[in-house]
Amino acid sequence: MERSAPGPSAKATGLSTSSPRHLTAEQVNRYFSVACFFSPPVLGSVVSFVFHGGALWSLALLAAGRRRLNIDGPMLAMSLAMYAYCAAQVVASIVNGTLRSDMTHFLPLVTLLLFPVSYSTWSITDKSDLARLAVQASAAACVGALVLAAVQYHGIGMLRAEGGAGNPIVFATVTCLAAMTCLAAALSGIEKAWKPLCAAALAGVIATVYSGSRMIWVALPITAVSVLAINRKRLTWPEMRRLLVMAAASGLLTTAITFPIVAERTHVLFDDWNSLATKGDHSTPLGLRVGLWEIGLDAFRQAPFFGHGMSASRMIAKQGFKDRFGNQGLSHFHNGFLTAAVQAGLAGAVALAAIFLVALWNATAVLRSSVDPTERFGATMIVVTVTIYLVGGLAGMLIGHDILDSTLMVFLLSGTYLACGRRIPPLR
Repeated sequence: MERSAPGPSAKATGLSTSSPRHLTAEQVNRYFSVACFFSPPVLGSVVSFVFHGGALWSLALLAAGRRRLNIDGPMLAMSLAMYAYCAAQVVASIVNGTLRSDMTHFLPLVTLLLFPVSYSTWSITDKSDLARLAVQASAAACVGALVLAAVQYHGIGMLRAEGGAGNPIVFATVTCLAAMTCLAAALSGIEKAWKPLCAAALAGVIATVYSGSRMIWVALPITAVSVLAINRKRLTWPEMRRLLVMAAASGLLTTAITFPIVAERTHVLFDDWNSLATKGDHSTPLGLRVGLWEIGLDAFRQAPFFGHGMSASRMIAKQGFKDRFGNQGLSHFHNGFLTAAVQAGLAGAVALAAIFLVALWNATAVLRSSVDPTERFGATMIVVTVTIYLVGGLAGMLIGHDILDSTLMVFLLSGTYLACGRRIPPLR
């Protein structure tokens, strides 16, 4: 057989003849990270499939000895808090004799149980690479979220944009996370191109307003001020003055674009309040929440230590609302801590609070002692995540939704690793 003439040398083409045929572990992690940070606002539940698929693959690699657990202090503390919450839910079911009926409701807890597994695989990635990928994917997510929100509101005629999440509250939560991640990157100095990041953050803010989720509207300025306070020492007075001018201009632009939405949602809120106060109307969104809070508090008083179990809690929320007000309620109490308290009593509520308190403890420890931009950015990610979830969870869900749970893990995992985790090389 005739041999073909030799082609250009590897040196001339810039390609290595010894290049691996398959992606390396670090390269897989990069694609995985991009998918996790980009998909929540734009692709919705895709983030759940990606996160859980990655976690299960990591579990297989650990079992095969191709990965090793990265057990450092911050990860261990976070894992213990999450496992304590899961244990509280299981104990509540055992005490109430509802273990068999609660089995299917335990499935969302798997997301929390996978925290150390995902952390161990994610921590083979270079920290600066992960930070850059998180920021770039979040910026793309903000732009995509704004496009979807504008099409849904102006093109389709939806009163509240849902993005790819299929739920306006969930869409607002994950989009706000992406927007504040871009703002944190712009102010922390880990990315030199701060102007595009500010533009992406503005796009995310506008998309969040399109969602009509008022509690996340409240979370937006609180989180923005927190990010600014964390980075205040690295900003000179001219930079601060320029930032304030940009913030004012962005506020005016956002108001000009979204004024009809803000006015309509504010008007609805006052109407709901008036209907509740004068007529006892619990059919409105505000009335529904108030009614569920009343039912939840009564249920908590009946079983303050171990709660009623997951399945019974859902029945109490639905049937209790129907019995009192004649309408069908929801499967949760529109308050994350109240839902946990009804499900698993004080143990469940305290364990849920511990997850966020431990995260804040890790973040504040880094912010007090570290001057490394990447570490401070990771700590800021944690603060942003905790703030948005806690404010939104006061009148909605904290955990128990596939997109919210997966996104929470993505941000707490990456934030903890960037802030105070240690990197371990992959096993070859």
